[in-house]
Amino acid sequence: MTIFNKFVRIRNFMRPYNGAGSFVVLAKRTFSNGAFDYDLVVIGGGSGGLACAKEAVNQGARVAVLDYVTPSPQGTKWGLGGTCVNVGCIPKKLMHQAAILGESIHEAVAYGWQVPALDQIKINWTALTESVQNHIKSVNWVTRVDLRDKKIDYINGLGEFKDPHTVVATMKNGSKKELTAKNVVIAVGGRPHYPDIPGAVEYCISSDDIFSLGHPPGKTLVIGAGYIGLECAGFLNSLGFPATVLIRSVPLRGFDQQMASMVTNEMEMKGVQFHHKCIPVSVEKLETGQLKAKWLNTETQKESEDVFDTVLMATGRYALTKQLNLDAAGVSTLSTNGKIVADTEQTNIPHVYAVGDVLEGRPELTPVAIHAGKLLAKRMFAGGNQQMDYENVATTIFTPLEYGCVGLSEETAVQRFGADNLEIYHAYYKPTEFFIPQRNIRNCYLKAVALREAPQRILGLHFVGPVAGEVIQGFAAAVKCGITMEQLMNTVGIHPTVAEEFTRLNITKRSGKDPNPASCCS
Repeated sequence: MTIFNKFVRIRNFMRPYNGAGSFVVLAKRTFSNGAFDYDLVVIGGGSGGLACAKEAVNQGARVAVLDYVTPSPQGTKWGLGGTCVNVGCIPKKLMHQAAILGESIHEAVAYGWQVPALDQIKINWTALTESVQNHIKSVNWVTRVDLRDKKIDYINGLGEFKDPHTVVATMKNGSKKELTAKNVVIAVGGRPHYPDIPGAVEYCISSDDIFSLGHPPGKTLVIGAGYIGLECAGFLNSLGFPATVLIRSVPLRGFDQQMASMVTNEMEMKGVQFHHKCIPVSVEKLETGQLKAKWLNTETQKESEDVFDTVLMATGRYALTKQLNLDAAGVSTLSTNGKIVADTEQTNIPHVYAVGDVLEGRPELTPVAIHAGKLLAKRMFAGGNQQMDYENVATTIFTPLEYGCVGLSEETAVQRFGADNLEIYHAYYKPTEFFIPQRNIRNCYLKAVALREAPQRILGLHFVGPVAGEVIQGFAAAVKCGITMEQLMNTVGIHPTVAEEFTRLNITKRSGKDPNPASCCS
């Protein structure tokens, strides 16, 4: 018997027998009874949309994914995978790692490594961006192959509604393709916002452009102090490109402000300049090719200016809902800023859903979009009933000294429960790896926000220090399970790690005691 015949026999054995002397040919399950081209059309090929599409196919649905990237004002475009893969989490973490490696080279000398000509060490920007882009392109390719293998129809077109069940894809050559769908998921995400000032769109870049910038950024002005602005300023400065940041109101709005101050204090110590209470006025291109930026201090009303090689806009993002022709679908649940309001990912039209950054009031985080997309597909096609839980979602700001957190900030906890009903445990600490290089540890700090009443359920954990993302990920599961201070204090730490500092928390702000450690083992 040939190998092929053996394969046929095994394949037929696995097929259901119809009792009439032949085997039934297995067909993909159809949920729309053939009334539509697809059971599901996903508009947007980012993390949330792709996760939803793949899970839907796993449940037997016929699925198509539409994805098209409109070039940035500076002409940058990219492949399949959305913001995270192309111009977000992945390239950001790689740039952050490059910056950390540069600092480690200098610290290695204190550990005994012989590193010649420290003053000659510098980054090759072209080599860095080429390496980052090569990795991104490999992810783009793997993603496309994965869709093909899963029999998901990928359409590189800009999608919009024609009616509640019809989506029109405009292709790169201008031609149009209509698709009918029983269900539609909107997962278009967002793009960087540009302030309405002279020169912003013409001369400035954004996070859409920085990771593939064709030349070294040089002296850079970052306008905006959200997580994108601070992360970009942090790695650029550490890579040797002086960074200045304009802060309109407060840094890291929405995060714990004590921790945010420590992040910016650490950045200032590393050379990043901050201008507080300042808004941009104009950006002008000089004959030299440099950019002259002007800004206004809203408190003193004083106007200042300086010349930079690059100006990076990080003034927030907007949802890509205007291009969808949502009126044709009947979707009317939009917020004032154009995001979709859908508490359970379902819009006011029962068969039209939304996941990811396009949703109002939801964390703009890749893992959130992925999890929400999977759960949505299971509810649509597998009879699932589990809803996405948007509470206690952990995240990390990848600034030079990272900030990781899960749960409530101290400010939010006070608003919800009242200061008298809370206990705030806190401590400064010194990472063991910082001792020999004699690194400054002024901003290595952590705190736990807990209810005051025993057993003191923990509402939020906050950590500023090395590998904060790795640290907070593990504790996020504990917070999700309702961990208490009593349980945390009875957890034996791994010594000497920075994560163990959470298990050693015992000083409260209310006590007034010194939160600085007496020794590494106290």
